[in-house]
Amino acid sequence: MKKKAVVLYSGGLDSTTCMAIAQAEGFVPYAMSFAYGQRHSVEVSKAMEYAKEIGAKDHHLVEFDLRRIGGSALTSDLEVPKEGVEEGNIPVTYVPARNTIFLSFALGWAEVLGAFDIYIGVNALDYSGYPDCRPEYIAAFETLANLATREGVEGRGRYRIHTPLMTLTKGEIIRRGLQLGVNYALTHSCYDPSPEGLSCGICDSCRLRLKGFAEVGVADPIPYAGRTDKR
Repeated sequence: MKKKAVVLYSGGLDSTTCMAIAQAEGFVPYAMSFAYGQRHSVEVSKAMEYAKEIGAKDHHLVEFDLRRIGGSALTSDLEVPKEGVEEGNIPVTYVPARNTIFLSFALGWAEVLGAFDIYIGVNALDYSGYPDCRPEYIAAFETLANLATREGVEGRGRYRIHTPLMTLTKGEIIRRGLQLGVNYALTHSCYDPSPEGLSCGICDSCRLRLKGFAEVGVADPIPYAGRTDKR
């Protein structure tokens, strides 16, 4: 029988590719998504609509409200930067402790499922400089997972945090996804979509996504506000 894996799935480009990779590596994916008060809640709609279609055996949506603490342009009234990806500084789109919260929920579900594998689509190359996307952070959380769970302490298995996108450029991620048959028309990446849910094309996340499709030489299949060329 195939092993189970919990896959953090936002409905975005990276997490959708990550789900496909988990399947290609022989795992049955159990998708977990989060509605945490993010302004780009259209990603939650995508996740809810397409999780089963793209191969999830089961899908959980966890709801909580990080707007109560704010601290990020994604969970407050701070403006989402539109001037381009700034190197060397952690941008205001960083959500305090977000991946730690996400991975903690995923770890809890994994323990209940009897799964020892968790996939997360973090990246240390084409990303916005978030501290909870670095290899050393993932290694530290993996150590925590094996210290803080009954299954880990009793030696029934060892938890592993899979980061298959960690060292890939956005173009390489897209190329890998296309090889695996990922339909990127079912994904959403924008941090500040229009009221109609269209991607803005100029926030950090949109810029990185469009850069990746340009590298591959393929048109982005999703619509953008005020744009028709999808490049």
